[in-house]
Amino acid sequence: MLEPLLSPWVLLGLFVLLAYTTEAMTGFGSIVIALSLGALVLPLDTLMPVLVPLNLLLSGYLSLRYRRLVHWRLLLRGILPLMAAGTLAGYLARPWLGQTLLQTLFGVLIAVFSVRELWRLRHGPAPARPHGAGWGRVWMLLAGVTHGLYASGGPLLVYALSGVTLDKSRFRATLIMVWFTLNGLLTLGYAAQGALQPVWPQLAALAPVVLAGIVLGEILHHRVDEHRFRQVLFSVLLLAGLALVF
Repeated sequence: MLEPLLSPWVLLGLFVLLAYTTEAMTGFGSIVIALSLGALVLPLDTLMPVLVPLNLLLSGYLSLRYRRLVHWRLLLRGILPLMAAGTLAGYLARPWLGQTLLQTLFGVLIAVFSVRELWRLRHGPAPARPHGAGWGRVWMLLAGVTHGLYASGGPLLVYALSGVTLDKSRFRATLIMVWFTLNGLLTLGYAAQGALQPVWPQLAALAPVVLAGIVLGEILHHRVDEHRFRQVLFSVLLLAGLALVF
């Protein structure tokens, strides 16, 4: 009786619902959450061609809605060239790394990210310190590599942009445009590989789940203690990251 309910794709649907509810509530993390939990039940190579195109539904809508707030100079001259180069490098490196190593490295990335966020939630954010132009570019390039590997370049890109003086709305709009652009390129890469055709049924089934998560997140946004919710969420992600490593 329970086997259909515990199938990997049904579990992934629940993870996608959690991920996009969280994204709508807090403004972060749809792919990071869905991929880190989904990797416990399905291979990364199976998950990526599903989760990356699904993200275009949200990032495309938000990019269109907030396009006037995008800092185009920072995006086109600073972030995108380095992030795109790193994304290409990570995308091309995936077949050479193998599933086991990819999963272990992703688990380490998620565990470190979760510990950092739990520390910030407990002690408050540390003052932003600019890295300098050279180190900022290095971190952007590495953020691109992690995005090419896992479509999860957000944590490193935010770190790379420490000290950038943009108001919250423009910063968020600019990052959303980054994800829409890079995930669009990754989706084209998966299409060229023929990786999208086998997962069209899953994409069609999960698209309404994404929309449901967005609506649910909007409803819960003012009804749930975000601080406590983030503590629970990152604790779960920390355990998921450790499970992927060990």
